[in-house]
Amino acid sequence: MQFMRIPGLIDPHVHLRDPEETQKEDFTTGTRAALAGGYTTLIDMPNNKTPVTTRERLEKKRTLAKEKIVCDVGFHFGSLGDNIDEFAKLQLSNILRANVESREVKDENSSRLRSNNNYLVMGLKLYLNKTTGNYLLGKSHLPKIFASWPSEIPILVHAIDETFDDVLEVVKQTPRKIHLCHVSTKYELSRVIEAKERGLPISCGVTPHHLFLSEEDTKHLGPFGAMKPPLRPRTDVDFLWKNIQAIDLIESDHAPHTIEEKQGVTRAEGLPATRRSLKLASPRSSIDGKEPATGPREVFNVPFGVPGLETTLPLLFTAVSENKLTIGDVIRLCHEGPAKVFNIKTANDTYTEVDTKANYEIKNKNLFTKSKWSPFNGWRVHGKIQRVFLRGKKVFEDGKVLASPGSGKLVTYSS
Repeated sequence: MQFMRIPGLIDPHVHLRDPEETQKEDFTTGTRAALAGGYTTLIDMPNNKTPVTTRERLEKKRTLAKEKIVCDVGFHFGSLGDNIDEFAKLQLSNILRANVESREVKDENSSRLRSNNNYLVMGLKLYLNKTTGNYLLGKSHLPKIFASWPSEIPILVHAIDETFDDVLEVVKQTPRKIHLCHVSTKYELSRVIEAKERGLPISCGVTPHHLFLSEEDTKHLGPFGAMKPPLRPRTDVDFLWKNIQAIDLIESDHAPHTIEEKQGVTRAEGLPATRRSLKLASPRSSIDGKEPATGPREVFNVPFGVPGLETTLPLLFTAVSENKLTIGDVIRLCHEGPAKVFNIKTANDTYTEVDTKANYEIKNKNLFTKSKWSPFNGWRVHGKIQRVFLRGKKVFEDGKVLASPGSGKLVTYSS
């Protein structure tokens, strides 16, 4: 064994499914999976079955999470352009002021109002292309949203290819921090690079599945390879790797669904399916351990998304072993980058220990996520998470989560 200590990882893009769709994941199982993957801080997305677009819904989600999380969790807010009046309600000073005026707190707390510039959320997520939940925002709403949202907090956009150009046009008129989620094509990353060169306040993230898989993998993954954005041609994947220094952070886009949900919406057609052996991988088994059905799968009505919290770091350490990344790159992409973009401060005694010499096979049965599957099932990887510490307390060791539900903290944005 050869242990390496790295800062606790930060994932600013997860879907923990709690509340309403806890058959897929919940706050406890999702944060347990996070610790098993070396993550100590997550930021949950707002596109729940009932979208988090009001402070009331956000407060309910925060209250539920507080009792169940085993690592630290923050939240993003959502908008379809019809909830501008909710934005001001997210600033803690405004919440405290309302409580003082209603005498829900003591009057002496009113002295804190002027200095309190914290917010209940870490960012505002806008969906400009179809994804889970169909929370689609028309581009005509962008100027008003950009002008109304607090300038210090990032706006995250799901904007694929040319749709991102609509965002850039508004940023030119109303400069403010924008984060492009899950960049997946040469076109998108090229536009990000150009925007940065012009001095626009743009950041971007990439998912492990868009780095380690390509559209060719859909032949054997079938519905388990259905995601938004979709898997891309190898030319796009190669461009992402070539320009990895232009990417600010890794975001797992952990988006679990049950195996039954994924399997129940496919049919097989008649041509033979093929498998290919990718670098980093042993010959792939199917998701459930059985041989894939013959014939490429025609996918329809498939819930989009794949789990990713437990496989991200091993995949990246495997890339390090192949000289595609350095340890410094991993720390930049999984800790320093998200900490900078979302202004997250973590303690020095919050860290992850990795056995860099460990070589093992990813197996669905060993995963902590409630969904119990991964598109990387059967891959051989380097780098095994051995121990995780959160504020000095050991919360994971040798494959066991030691933290109790409710031991994690809720994260807020402090400018």
